[in-house]
Amino acid sequence: MKAFKVVVFIVGIVFTTCTSNPPEESVPPNIIIVMTDDQGYGEFSFNGNPVTNTPNIDRLAREGTRFTDFHVAPMCTPTRGQLLTGMDAFRNGAINVSSGRTLLRPELKTMADVFKENGYATGLFGKWHLGDNYPFRPEDRGFEKAIWFPSSHINSLPDYWDNDYFDDTYIHNGKKKSFEGYCTDVFFDESIKWMKKRADSKKSFFTYIALNAAHWPHFVPDRYRDPVRGAMGKNPELFKDLDEEKRKELVSFLAMGANIDDNMGKLLDFLDESGLDENTIVVFLTDNGSTFGKDYFNAGMKGGKTTLWEGGHRVPLLMKTPQHLSKQPSKIDELCHVQDILPTLASMSGITTIPKKLDGVDLSPLLRREKEKLDDRMLVINYSRMPMFEVKYTTENPAIPMKDGAGVLWKNWRLLENRELYDISTDPYQDNDVAAENPEVVEKMRAHLNMWWNSVKDMVYEPQRVIIGSEYENPMLVSACEWLDVFVDQQIQTRYGPRKNGIWHLSVAEAGEYEFELRRWPKESDFSVRQGIPEKKVTDGTFIKGVSFPIYSARIKIGGREKSVKISETDVSANFTFELDKGNIEIQSWFNDEKEEPILGAYYMYINRK
Repeated sequence: MKAFKVVVFIVGIVFTTCTSNPPEESVPPNIIIVMTDDQGYGEFSFNGNPVTNTPNIDRLAREGTRFTDFHVAPMCTPTRGQLLTGMDAFRNGAINVSSGRTLLRPELKTMADVFKENGYATGLFGKWHLGDNYPFRPEDRGFEKAIWFPSSHINSLPDYWDNDYFDDTYIHNGKKKSFEGYCTDVFFDESIKWMKKRADSKKSFFTYIALNAAHWPHFVPDRYRDPVRGAMGKNPELFKDLDEEKRKELVSFLAMGANIDDNMGKLLDFLDESGLDENTIVVFLTDNGSTFGKDYFNAGMKGGKTTLWEGGHRVPLLMKTPQHLSKQPSKIDELCHVQDILPTLASMSGITTIPKKLDGVDLSPLLRREKEKLDDRMLVINYSRMPMFEVKYTTENPAIPMKDGAGVLWKNWRLLENRELYDISTDPYQDNDVAAENPEVVEKMRAHLNMWWNSVKDMVYEPQRVIIGSEYENPMLVSACEWLDVFVDQQIQTRYGPRKNGIWHLSVAEAGEYEFELRRWPKESDFSVRQGIPEKKVTDGTFIKGVSFPIYSARIKIGGREKSVKISETDVSANFTFELDKGNIEIQSWFNDEKEEPILGAYYMYINRK
């Protein structure tokens, strides 16, 4: 895909005491996590890439610890939810990149909550992708400072209209604000500015810099492209099978990586020059496998983003810690997972209360060289696929969570989709299914999968619900990103107009009169419902033209009640008013043609409790 491309299950959160010793310093260490988007294990020169040049990230790898068998989810939302909760995606609710399944269960504590409750200042800069509305936004989930954009990428469907990575409008602590500069530069600059203030106030900080780069659309300052072209020219054999368009996209993708590396250098220099490096833990990772690695260099692995092959979920993890916190081994080869980061950082920060029953484990004994090995463990990787994906494990909509969509990892073994077994110690590219030759291994891994599935199946099916009419977000926009198991998530889709529809699963905060405004285009665009729009040249590319539809009426259904209105050529929206009771509701909308035949649902629904 070119562009990415639950009864609400209430669990009482109990607390447990970390067993590791607290830091020797009286001031808890600062924490910085940098997560990039769509870069894979092989995208960096420290992992042998013959084309890229990432000296600053290489420096972090050289000065810190490299985890060589570290895994995330094959798509970004599940990885982000696991990072922040220390729990499996199917347990925390955030299992897909759209389709109403990005919402992190609101009763769970996040890493930001944990650090905030322990006296830290908490800040997010960049991509969130765990819910655009209350109670799922970063400011609802423990972050005191948040500069972010909604959904999966800049220029996603609910993002500010025509954001193009340059001089964009982002959400700053709940309000839309314009920022000057290229997106990656902005997120690093704003985070450094914020960290400097926190350091001046002598308050430890937890900083989460979550980039949209190098996610499509591959917009980047043009000066980064020529060095990439030169490096590619020195390795022509790697690119001989790429057509012109693919090669062009790859140049821009790798140029985005070069810009990321420049910004990592800026961050590391800031820490050195300010003296903060002496008491700061820096973590670097990516959110899933590469979108391009399989086309040129994939560090010997098969697959990429959205696949269960090793290239879909094995990613770099770099961790640099102050000397008093660890012995900083150069590399750790143990099987580790993104959900291990929360308990590890909490332990290394001297935090003695973290949520109980996490799926992640504390890796600090490895970093302190108190242990050479972890206990024998198996990991399960599972996620909700995009509705249009073709998969082998089901003929149903793959967005619906299913046990057999999983990968089970154990030592050198990989059990994929509950049927194929690979031994990556002898077959790193996973060419040979050895399930028939190793029935005892399959049986053991299948038993673990069944046990895991039985622990999550009762909570994973029912959707999390955006709350409308709350004092914390009113008025508000709810977009087609929350249509359950239907994928409409990009402004390019708004423009070409997929004829799709879906249901919003919502919860009414307070009884009262509610206004609903249905739109084909977002408010800030000011386009009429029927209107087509021309293509638009932006800083580093072109947005396609938007098609026109013969929309003559709109209909909305809330529970068992329906209303409809006629739409004229100049109408920008269809407006309705309903009296609603407090509680859960389902809403669906329709834009119809002259014969009252449905064309598509409203991509944008604005809601206001009067």
